[in-house]
Amino acid sequence: METVPRLPVPLLRAVLGVGTDLELEPTLQHIVDSAAELTGARYAALATADPGHEELARVHRAGPARGGPAPHGPARPGRGDDWLGVPIHVHDQEFGTLYLTGKSGGPFTDKDERMLCVLAAQAGIAIDNVRLYATARQRERWIEGAAAVTTALLTGQNATDALMTVAERARILAGAAAGVILKPTPEGGMEIVTASTPDDPGDIVGTTIEPGSPVLAQLLGGEAVFIDDTATDPRMTTRVRHRFGPSMMLPLEAEGRLIGTLALPRRRGGRPYTPVEQQLAAQFASQAALALVLADMWHSRKRLAVYEDRDRIARDLHDLVVQRLFATGMMLESTQRRAAEEDVHETLGRAVDALRSTVQEVRTAIFALQQPPADAPTTFRGKVLRETAGAAGVPGFRPSTRFIGPVDSLVPEAVAGHLLAALRRALAAASHRPGVARVEVTVDATATLPDGRAGVRLTVHDDGVPDDHEGVPKEREGCRRTTAGRPSTATAPRAAPAPAPAPAPRSPGSTLSEPRAARRVRRAYDRRRAVTPTSPRHPANVRRRTGPPPLG
Repeated sequence: METVPRLPVPLLRAVLGVGTDLELEPTLQHIVDSAAELTGARYAALATADPGHEELARVHRAGPARGGPAPHGPARPGRGDDWLGVPIHVHDQEFGTLYLTGKSGGPFTDKDERMLCVLAAQAGIAIDNVRLYATARQRERWIEGAAAVTTALLTGQNATDALMTVAERARILAGAAAGVILKPTPEGGMEIVTASTPDDPGDIVGTTIEPGSPVLAQLLGGEAVFIDDTATDPRMTTRVRHRFGPSMMLPLEAEGRLIGTLALPRRRGGRPYTPVEQQLAAQFASQAALALVLADMWHSRKRLAVYEDRDRIARDLHDLVVQRLFATGMMLESTQRRAAEEDVHETLGRAVDALRSTVQEVRTAIFALQQPPADAPTTFRGKVLRETAGAAGVPGFRPSTRFIGPVDSLVPEAVAGHLLAALRRALAAASHRPGVARVEVTVDATATLPDGRAGVRLTVHDDGVPDDHEGVPKEREGCRRTTAGRPSTATAPRAAPAPAPAPAPRSPGSTLSEPRAARRVRRAYDRRRAVTPTSPRHPANVRRRTGPPPLG
């Protein structure tokens, strides 16, 4: 029976102790300390040079010379009178050399070399285990980071915050000096739109990669780019390249669509990215891009749900509130015509006027609900509401707005432009007057000019302190000076935008005129309101009566 040689107790203790730590630095230090103790060497060093693990490219020493200068000449395998070198292999690849010198009591022996070879073999296994553990921990951190980004993006962040979340989390995981998001520009280049750095990122945001840059074709093609030194790489042409060293530029691509590029540069002189880090970062970028797409879809569905609710509320307001108010106004008008006493007649007239104003305000609210807040208005009604909403900041309240008649179909684009300009001037003048607590804007598409032509009237009324020197400046459209506390009126025929002399104002204020014949529109509008030219509620007849104009 063959006898298995026993390992000396000190060697067995050293072999078992090598694999007790899962961190690389303590493991390497334990190897050199054990080697010095086993052989009685005064000096032990582990020289490592792994291109993929730059953090290992250093000398670990033991003995009195620990922390002192490195041995003269490169550490190499072999044995001499006063030195001994044994290689350490990890998966058939040389990791480094365990080097000893200065043995007390004589030269190194064969026994010393055999014990050191056993220790080196166990050291290779321990180093491989440490690497595997470090890679697993690193992969776990990247996976957790990607999950955290996905969770954050699906909790309702806007687009800017979502990009910042991706950039900041990637920067921390990669140990980079900056996390940068680039997006394609209309000119064919790419621009930094988001940057996360420990310092102020203001000088980085807005940096562009101009069209024609060597690296641009790879980025726009969705290809990852790995750079050893950003400052010296000829492919990099940005003005901030001199601040950074190793870098990764990873495509944010999902469903075949390039959203942008995630760049993770390290400081100049920093360690290069390992293949494992490059792989993990690329996987993170792919998952982050998918999360950005899902977040955008979630926001779109949320906006759609809001718009559907707004449409439902608008329908309910129109079908229930407006129709009932209109019917009540009709009953009051009928009662008003039968009222014998003057005070009752006037009271009913005020009630009809209040209902008419309420109907117009409800209709304005309905249109505002139908107009998505983030969309630019395309109709004249929407543009008027945008102007009044924009004027709410200075006085601290929003002007009330009323529309009479189908303004979107009756007011042509050229006339609408002149009226909007007059509206801006009138609102600006009202916002600078003292004592303004109420501003009313009325757009009447059923107005009639003094010559009998159909027109549109814009009236802006405020309750500010009168000032004879304020108002709308006179323009070629015919606007005259406006007095505070009185209505500023702009009247235009609903026709081609040929300028015409300003007609005499019907009320104190300023008047804007432009012609258009619309008899058929008037008759169609009258029929829609069940009003005929002989009806008591026809506008031409209402003016001859006392009391307010008809509800509608």
